Amino acid sequence: MTGPRGLRPVEAPFSGSFRPPGSKSMTIRALAMAALASGRSHLYGALAADDTAAMVSALQSLGVAVDTASEPWVVTGNGGALLEPGGVLNGRESGLTARIVIALAALVDGVVTVDGEGRLRERPMQPLLSALAAQGVSVSSSRGLLPVTVTGRGGLWGGDISIDSSMSSQFVTALLIVAPMTVEPTRLRIEGERGAAGYVEMTSRVMSAFGAAVDPTITGYEIPNLGYRVADLEVEPDVSAAVYPMVAAAITGSRVEIEGVGLDSTQPDMAVARHLETMGCIISDGAAGMTIEGPGSGLRPIDIDMAGAPDGAIALAVACLFADGPSQIGGLGTLHHKESDRLEAMRDGLTALGGTVDIVGDSLRIEPLPLSGAVVRSHGDHRVAMSLAVAGLRIEGVLIDQPDVVTKTWPGFWEQMTALRAG
Repeated sequence: MTGPRGLRPVEAPFSGSFRPPGSKSMTIRALAMAALASGRSHLYGALAADDTAAMVSALQSLGVAVDTASEPWVVTGNGGALLEPGGVLNGRESGLTARIVIALAALVDGVVTVDGEGRLRERPMQPLLSALAAQGVSVSSSRGLLPVTVTGRGGLWGGDISIDSSMSSQFVTALLIVAPMTVEPTRLRIEGERGAAGYVEMTSRVMSAFGAAVDPTITGYEIPNLGYRVADLEVEPDVSAAVYPMVAAAITGSRVEIEGVGLDSTQPDMAVARHLETMGCIISDGAAGMTIEGPGSGLRPIDIDMAGAPDGAIALAVACLFADGPSQIGGLGTLHHKESDRLEAMRDGLTALGGTVDIVGDSLRIEPLPLSGAVVRSHGDHRVAMSLAVAGLRIEGVLIDQPDVVTKTWPGFWEQMTALRAG
């Protein structure tokens, strides 16, 4: 790790353009589906970062050829005939990777152990493990946490499967991805709250690109057991990365064009753009992508629910530091179970910068006060680090204690955010 790092405050509003890296969420999903197809698939614009590298490494250990050395990435799938790995599969700190790999392990005729690093070993896996156990898969874990050992039988039966999604929609995604490979068609019943439903919709869209059908029902989804076909997929620019230049424009009164992202994007974090518009920003669509322009004076406070896009909400919380009054962002209960406890981490960080921040149930209540710089803790969390770093565009002396954590999903964050202001 390098020493603390920050972004310099801007002296005047700027005009810049920015193309986000490829979507982390889409890249990981597409890698898994391409692995289950029979033949060569091509992924254009895939994200090279720690989280996606974890999925690539796991698939290679399961006998899938993945070539990331050139553009596009090439995945040679084996139709679900995954091999027993020679060692432990390391999800690093990627919850999405670990959960998908646990589901893939049920397709292996043999023993697969999945582990992780850092806080991933504290993040819940039990709902997924219970669903697999109900399918007759032998699953071993201490308290529903990593490491997890799955003794697969070469496939899943399918039929009726229930999953509790209240702690994470990633459990639903993991089961949806393996559902086309089951012996019988799958009827997936979703129990609990469906907060981040947009990410499940993303899973469904990528599955469709690889030839799988996902039919919504009143209680969940029905998935035919028709497998996957190879595909050439263009990975969308990541709106989850775009939220940081969006907030940068909002708090500095600047104009930023987000290339490759239109207002019709269905990625869940587009909710950040809509709420910034409510706060006083001007949002427009152009040939190259959407444009966001911050107001010349203060932002309006908001009182909103962000259950559908909780990760983007923490960037939006930084914008609330510069509003004309108190704001409240609700629906954030799942943030307790991320790379850090993001509710606690953001309360600590925003408070260190001078705000008065309270956690009320599943909400953050943010009251702007005179702000000042500080070395703020990232809690080892890439999204906390990137969100709080943006505040440095307005506040002198904001430094992130572990700046390298951004490599988890956006290795070029510091360079691209610095270049943004140069136009």
